[in-house]
Amino acid sequence: MARKTIQAAGGIVVRGGARPRIAVVQRSKDERWVLPRGKLKRDENPLAGARREVVEETGHRVRVHEFLGAITYTVRGQPKVVQFWRMQAAANPSRDVMKDIAAVEWLPLAAAVRRLSFSLEKLFLLNVGRHALKRRKRTVRRKARAAKAKPQRRTSGKKRANKSHASKSRTSKSHASKGKSRARKSRTAAHKTAARAERRSMLQRMLRRLER
Repeated sequence: MARKTIQAAGGIVVRGGARPRIAVVQRSKDERWVLPRGKLKRDENPLAGARREVVEETGHRVRVHEFLGAITYTVRGQPKVVQFWRMQAAANPSRDVMKDIAAVEWLPLAAAVRRLSFSLEKLFLLNVGRHALKRRKRTVRRKARAAKAKPQRRTSGKKRANKSHASKSRTSKSHASKGKSRARKSRTAAHKTAARAERRSMLQRMLRRLER
Protein backbone atom coordinates (compact mmCIF):
# COMPACT_ATOMS: atom_id res chain seq x y z
CA MET A 1 0.00 0.00 0.00
CA ALA A 2 1.40 3.39 -1.03
CA ARG A 3 2.12 5.71 1.83
CA LYS A 4 0.55 9.19 1.88
CA THR A 5 2.77 12.01 0.58
CA ILE A 6 3.92 14.58 3.12
CA GLN A 7 3.11 18.08 1.91
CA ALA A 8 5.42 20.94 2.88
CA ALA A 9 6.19 24.48 1.70
CA GLY A 10 8.72 27.26 2.17
CA GLY A 11 10.47 30.17 0.53
CA ILE A 12 13.58 31.48 -1.13
CA VAL A 13 13.60 34.53 1.12
CA VAL A 14 15.53 37.62 -0.01
CA ARG A 15 16.41 40.64 2.12
CA GLY A 16 18.57 43.71 1.57
CA GLY A 17 19.23 46.47 -0.92
CA ALA A 18 22.10 46.68 -3.39
CA ARG A 19 23.62 43.43 -2.05
CA PRO A 20 20.68 41.14 -1.32
CA ARG A 21 20.95 38.22 1.06
CA ILE A 22 19.14 34.88 1.15
CA ALA A 23 17.90 33.30 4.38
CA VAL A 24 19.10 29.90 5.60
CA VAL A 25 18.12 28.45 8.98
CA GLN A 26 19.73 25.96 11.33
CA ARG A 27 17.48 23.29 12.84
CA SER A 28 17.78 22.68 16.56
CA LYS A 29 17.18 18.93 16.36
CA ASP A 30 20.21 18.07 14.22
CA GLU A 31 22.01 21.42 13.61
CA ARG A 32 21.54 21.01 9.83
CA TRP A 33 21.27 24.13 7.67
CA VAL A 34 18.20 24.23 5.43
CA LEU A 35 15.97 26.63 3.52
CA PRO A 36 13.05 28.04 5.56
CA ARG A 37 10.28 25.45 5.13
CA GLY A 38 7.96 23.11 7.01
CA LYS A 39 5.04 20.72 6.88
CA LEU A 40 1.59 22.03 6.06
CA LYS A 41 -1.23 21.83 8.54
CA ARG A 42 -4.26 19.77 7.64
CA ASP A 43 -6.17 21.35 4.71
CA GLU A 44 -3.80 24.34 4.75
CA ASN A 45 -3.25 26.21 1.49
CA PRO A 46 0.37 25.66 0.34
CA LEU A 47 1.07 29.35 -0.26
CA ALA A 48 -0.35 30.32 3.14
CA GLY A 49 1.62 27.52 4.76
CA ALA A 50 4.82 28.65 3.06
CA ARG A 51 4.36 32.20 4.36
CA ARG A 52 3.58 30.94 7.89
CA GLU A 53 6.63 28.67 8.01
CA VAL A 54 8.97 31.38 6.75
CA VAL A 55 7.72 33.96 9.27
CA GLU A 56 8.01 31.45 12.11
CA GLU A 57 11.52 30.32 11.13
CA THR A 58 13.09 33.67 10.18
CA GLY A 59 11.13 36.08 12.38
CA HIS A 60 10.56 38.41 9.40
CA ARG A 61 7.30 39.34 7.73
CA VAL A 62 7.43 38.59 4.02
CA ARG A 63 5.75 39.47 0.74
CA VAL A 64 5.14 36.41 -1.39
CA HIS A 65 5.87 36.56 -5.12
CA GLU A 66 6.00 33.91 -7.86
CA PHE A 67 6.17 30.14 -7.44
CA LEU A 68 9.73 28.86 -8.00
CA GLY A 69 9.34 25.08 -8.01
CA ALA A 70 9.40 22.04 -5.75
CA ILE A 71 11.73 19.33 -4.53
CA THR A 72 10.78 15.74 -3.70
CA TYR A 73 12.51 13.14 -1.52
CA THR A 74 11.65 10.39 0.94
CA VAL A 75 11.61 10.52 4.73
CA ARG A 76 11.88 7.06 6.30
CA GLY A 77 10.34 5.59 3.17
CA GLN A 78 7.53 8.16 2.97
CA PRO A 79 7.49 10.56 -0.03
CA LYS A 80 7.68 14.29 0.71
CA VAL A 81 7.05 17.29 -1.59
CA VAL A 82 8.24 20.77 -0.66
CA GLN A 83 6.96 23.74 -2.72
CA PHE A 84 8.86 27.04 -2.77
CA TRP A 85 7.91 30.65 -3.53
CA ARG A 86 10.09 33.70 -3.95
CA MET A 87 9.64 36.00 -0.96
CA GLN A 88 10.81 39.48 -0.02
CA ALA A 89 11.53 39.92 3.68
CA ALA A 90 11.02 43.07 5.72
CA ALA A 91 14.20 44.86 6.75
CA ASN A 92 13.78 44.11 10.45
CA PRO A 93 12.38 41.09 12.32
CA SER A 94 8.91 41.36 13.82
CA ARG A 95 9.00 38.36 16.16
CA ASP A 96 11.26 35.75 17.73
CA VAL A 97 11.99 32.61 15.73
CA MET A 98 10.36 29.33 16.75
CA LYS A 99 12.18 27.07 19.21
CA ASP A 100 12.87 24.48 16.48
CA ILE A 101 15.32 26.95 14.87
CA ALA A 102 18.73 27.48 16.46
CA ALA A 103 19.98 30.24 14.12
CA VAL A 104 19.14 32.33 11.07
CA GLU A 105 21.73 33.67 8.63
CA TRP A 106 21.37 36.00 5.64
CA LEU A 107 24.02 35.20 3.05
CA PRO A 108 24.91 36.01 -0.56
CA LEU A 109 23.70 33.38 -3.01
CA ALA A 110 27.00 31.48 -3.34
CA ALA A 111 27.57 31.44 0.43
CA ALA A 112 23.98 30.32 1.06
CA VAL A 113 24.41 27.40 -1.35
CA ARG A 114 27.61 26.35 0.43
CA ARG A 115 26.00 26.63 3.87
CA LEU A 116 23.08 24.28 3.10
CA SER A 117 23.52 20.77 4.46
CA PHE A 118 21.56 18.78 1.83
CA SER A 119 22.74 18.33 -1.75
CA LEU A 120 19.19 18.48 -3.14
CA GLU A 121 18.57 21.90 -1.60
CA LYS A 122 21.99 23.11 -2.74
CA LEU A 123 21.13 22.19 -6.33
CA PHE A 124 17.64 23.70 -6.10
CA LEU A 125 18.89 27.02 -4.69
CA LEU A 126 21.67 27.17 -7.27
CA ASN A 127 19.08 26.76 -10.05
CA VAL A 128 16.40 29.18 -8.80
CA GLY A 129 18.50 31.60 -6.75
CA ARG A 130 19.75 33.70 -9.67
CA HIS A 131 16.21 33.93 -11.05
CA ALA A 132 14.90 35.05 -7.65
CA LEU A 133 17.52 37.78 -7.38
CA LYS A 134 16.92 39.00 -10.95
CA ARG A 135 13.16 39.19 -10.40
CA ARG A 136 13.73 41.10 -7.18
CA LYS A 137 15.89 43.68 -8.99
CA ARG A 138 13.20 44.14 -11.64
CA THR A 139 10.60 44.70 -8.93
CA VAL A 140 12.79 47.31 -7.23
CA ARG A 141 13.42 49.15 -10.54
CA ARG A 142 9.72 49.07 -11.42
CA LYS A 143 8.77 50.58 -8.06
CA ALA A 144 11.45 53.26 -8.46
CA ARG A 145 10.13 54.21 -11.92
CA ALA A 146 6.57 54.29 -10.61
CA ALA A 147 7.62 56.58 -7.76
CA LYS A 148 9.34 58.97 -10.18
CA ALA A 149 6.39 58.98 -12.57
CA LYS A 150 3.85 59.68 -9.86
CA PRO A 151 2.83 63.37 -9.98
CA GLN A 152 3.55 65.26 -6.79
CA ARG A 153 0.98 67.54 -5.25
CA ARG A 154 2.34 71.06 -4.93
CA THR A 155 1.07 74.04 -3.00
CA SER A 156 3.48 76.45 -4.64
CA GLY A 157 3.31 80.20 -4.73
CA LYS A 158 2.38 79.95 -8.39
CA LYS A 159 -0.69 77.87 -7.55
CA ARG A 160 -1.70 80.28 -4.80
CA ALA A 161 -1.13 83.19 -7.22
CA ASN A 162 -3.35 81.47 -9.80
CA LYS A 163 -6.10 81.05 -7.21
CA SER A 164 -5.74 84.70 -6.18
CA HIS A 165 -5.82 85.79 -9.83
CA ALA A 166 -8.93 83.70 -10.46
CA SER A 167 -10.61 85.22 -7.41
CA LYS A 168 -9.70 88.73 -8.52
CA SER A 169 -10.89 87.95 -12.03
CA ARG A 170 -14.26 86.80 -10.69
CA THR A 171 -14.51 89.96 -8.57
CA SER A 172 -13.61 92.15 -11.55
CA LYS A 173 -16.21 90.41 -13.68
CA SER A 174 -18.80 90.95 -10.96
CA HIS A 175 -17.94 94.65 -10.73
CA ALA A 176 -18.02 94.99 -14.51
CA SER A 177 -21.43 93.31 -14.63
CA LYS A 178 -22.79 95.66 -11.97
CA GLY A 179 -21.33 98.65 -13.85
CA LYS A 180 -23.01 97.58 -17.08
CA SER A 181 -26.31 97.17 -15.27
CA ARG A 182 -26.06 100.65 -13.77
CA ALA A 183 -25.17 102.10 -17.20
CA ARG A 184 -28.23 100.44 -18.77
CA LYS A 185 -30.44 101.83 -16.02
CA SER A 186 -28.96 105.32 -16.52
CA ARG A 187 -29.57 105.18 -20.28
CA THR A 188 -33.13 104.02 -19.71
CA ALA A 189 -33.77 106.86 -17.27
CA ALA A 190 -32.27 109.38 -19.71
CA HIS A 191 -34.52 108.10 -22.52
CA LYS A 192 -37.59 108.40 -20.30
CA THR A 193 -36.62 111.95 -19.27
CA ALA A 194 -36.03 112.95 -22.88
CA ALA A 195 -39.39 111.43 -23.90
CA ARG A 196 -41.21 113.33 -21.16
CA ALA A 197 -39.49 116.57 -22.21
CA GLU A 198 -40.44 115.93 -25.84
CA ARG A 199 -44.07 115.32 -24.85
CA ARG A 200 -44.15 118.56 -22.80
CA SER A 201 -42.67 120.49 -25.73
CA MET A 202 -45.30 119.09 -28.09
CA LEU A 203 -48.08 120.03 -25.68
CA GLN A 204 -46.73 123.55 -25.36
CA ARG A 205 -46.59 124.00 -29.13
CA MET A 206 -50.17 122.69 -29.47
CA LEU A 207 -51.37 125.11 -26.76
CA ARG A 208 -49.72 128.10 -28.44
CA ARG A 209 -51.43 127.20 -31.75
CA LEU A 210 -54.79 127.02 -30.03
CA GLU A 211 -54.24 130.38 -28.41
CA ARG A 212 -53.68 131.98 -31.79
